[in-house]
Amino acid sequence: MELPFVKLEGNGNDFILIDEYAKEIIPEEMKADFAETYCDRRFGIGGDGVLFLGKGTDTDLTMRLFYPDASEIDMCGNGIRCLVRCAYEAKYITSSCTVKTLAGTIAVSISHDEDGDFLAEIEMPPATFDAPLIPARGTGAFHAIIAGHHVYAANIGAPHAVVFVDELDSFPVYEIGSQIRNDDVFPDGANVNFVEITGDNEISVRTFEQSIEGETISSGTGSAAAALISHRLRELSNEIEVETLGGPLTIRIDGERCWLKGAAEVVFYGVLVLVEQ
Repeated sequence: MELPFVKLEGNGNDFILIDEYAKEIIPEEMKADFAETYCDRRFGIGGDGVLFLGKGTDTDLTMRLFYPDASEIDMCGNGIRCLVRCAYEAKYITSSCTVKTLAGTIAVSISHDEDGDFLAEIEMPPATFDAPLIPARGTGAFHAIIAGHHVYAANIGAPHAVVFVDELDSFPVYEIGSQIRNDDVFPDGANVNFVEITGDNEISVRTFEQSIEGETISSGTGSAAAALISHRLRELSNEIEVETLGGPLTIRIDGERCWLKGAAEVVFYGVLVLVEQ
């Protein structure tokens, strides 16, 4: 059996995409195992996750995302841009679309930069805050100190902790991220974003991701959470440029809503030959 796939990346997060727009290709009961097998970078195709692109009934597209640990993820900012890029190249959509995810329906608009490169702007799910973890502006209150750091949190389709640091390049992301991610404050875990404010509307972010138990090159939802909390607590502007290890993202903020804009690239098209054992 020959199985076509697309390899894409958004800010260095790379994904295997299976196009199920016309019909289901990987049976539901096999999707998690498929991701666990083929995300392996030595014995599989390699990727941060597997995207399944589908045709929606009340939306233009559907997105399912499974990680290498076989878990299914509600929402991924970098992943949804890759999914939309593939749908755009396949001419399933044109300048805008809606995508059904486990975190709700996401609206996406497509544009191109001055060099003609593809950009997608995502309307992120409304942010939710656990009141003890997010202080009101100017109160100085905080939930707790974990591993010696003040920790804030927001959920924008995925749970994220945010920690402000003075020097990001030399910061021990793995050591501190692991302690915070496993703290009792987060009984279900959380991704941990370390943020250095580099300008009035600029931040740099490094992210410890709980699904891989290590640092990821970029997190779209993490960047959005970091920008939103920076706007609320450090009075940054409502349009923030975020620099990640994988490249830049732009976050626009209006109240509890935010929009994430960034690139997504097709790396290659391939065919997986499945051999019956």
